[in-house]
Amino acid sequence: MEQANKRPFGFYICSIAFTFERFAFYSAKWLMTIFVALAIADGGLGLTAADAAKMSANLVAFTYLAPLFGAYVSDYWVGARYLVPIGMVLMGIGYLVGWQANSALMINVMIALVSIGTGLFKPQTNAITGRLFDDETQLDGAFSTQYSFVNIGSFIGTTTIGLLALRYGHQFCFLICAIVMFIDAIWFIFGWKHLGLAGKKPFKINEQAEKVEEINTEKKPLTSLEKKRVAAIILVSAFSIIFWVFWYLAYMPVYFHWGEGAANWMIGNFEVPTAWFDSLNALACIALGPILGALWVRRARSPKGDWNMFQKTALGIMLLGLSYVIFAAAELVRGTGQASLLWIIAFGIVLTLGEMVFSPLGNSFITKFAPPKLLSMMMSVWVVSIFFAGKSYGWIYEFTLQFPFVPTYFTIAGIALLCGILLWAMSSKLQGLVRDEEVE
Repeated sequence: MEQANKRPFGFYICSIAFTFERFAFYSAKWLMTIFVALAIADGGLGLTAADAAKMSANLVAFTYLAPLFGAYVSDYWVGARYLVPIGMVLMGIGYLVGWQANSALMINVMIALVSIGTGLFKPQTNAITGRLFDDETQLDGAFSTQYSFVNIGSFIGTTTIGLLALRYGHQFCFLICAIVMFIDAIWFIFGWKHLGLAGKKPFKINEQAEKVEEINTEKKPLTSLEKKRVAAIILVSAFSIIFWVFWYLAYMPVYFHWGEGAANWMIGNFEVPTAWFDSLNALACIALGPILGALWVRRARSPKGDWNMFQKTALGIMLLGLSYVIFAAAELVRGTGQASLLWIIAFGIVLTLGEMVFSPLGNSFITKFAPPKLLSMMMSVWVVSIFFAGKSYGWIYEFTLQFPFVPTYFTIAGIALLCGILLWAMSSKLQGLVRDEEVE
């Protein structure tokens, strides 16, 4: 479908679809969290910050879990290209519910609709993108570029919605998110002709030969090396729970502690919206991506070679811990005053750096080392671990509210740093367990 090094136009259909969807999702995630805890007199639901954190956690958690069901539907029942706009419309309807929400029940209905819609949209759009390329060597570059489209959508969304919410209110901005998703559905439908045959039929329909090979493979027992690799994947997934719990948790005190008087969000006469902390994450991803890519290339060309997957995972967790050190230190330094906006920026950049080192490794690691017949199961283990982390951070935030801020967040920093150091210390042994000795 694609000629030479030119990417098919269908790739941009899918990538721009992600831009629109992430514009709406990240905006709505911030809107919902603030709206739930905002006083009724100010146009919110008047619930507690802990309630807002738990609802935010539900949105994150179920939008990770639903794609497991969506992927099965597109594999065996309905062509992926038809599921994508259905998912977009469901998300749009969910945001319309948020626009009219006057109770926690309606927010939960919105979460359910957005989660189901994400399940029909996200894995299918990724799968279609992968099938647009005949040359597999172009896939890494294509998905890296698509990740930039994702971050551009997030950045534009939270930046503009953060400003509009100050002027028109948080609830009204859900309507904007809904309109964006309906436009996204129209965009994708009009782009069908550029997708060729990708996603017209369930993906497994024309893979009979692969199924025969898969059946023959499944009859063979796992080798000793494969068992070690499965154990390593489960271990890394356990560390991923720790990472994502603390990563998502970080946003709550930014919104509800620093955002409610502990930090100075003013630049002259302009008040920076707390949504711009989310914008900072997206902007840092866009800016730091090429720098990290160059670093890994330089490491790979060095005499010692690149760090292994376990070392990079450990480094990501340690950077997360360092971001919490900055967080707690800012609170310690401010005393009874307000923390400078520079502390928030430093915290956000280091937090994002940890994410960028840690996040891409999971799928890559599992794809490389999982036994072929257990690939889907191992991918599910990774997704479920993130679901568990997403579901947990709201309850953990509620628990942290019982304790003083500084020791609480220094403790979290210590846990993350200790986990990172522990994983780094085990990295050589773990790499030895999963390394294919025959290749060596």
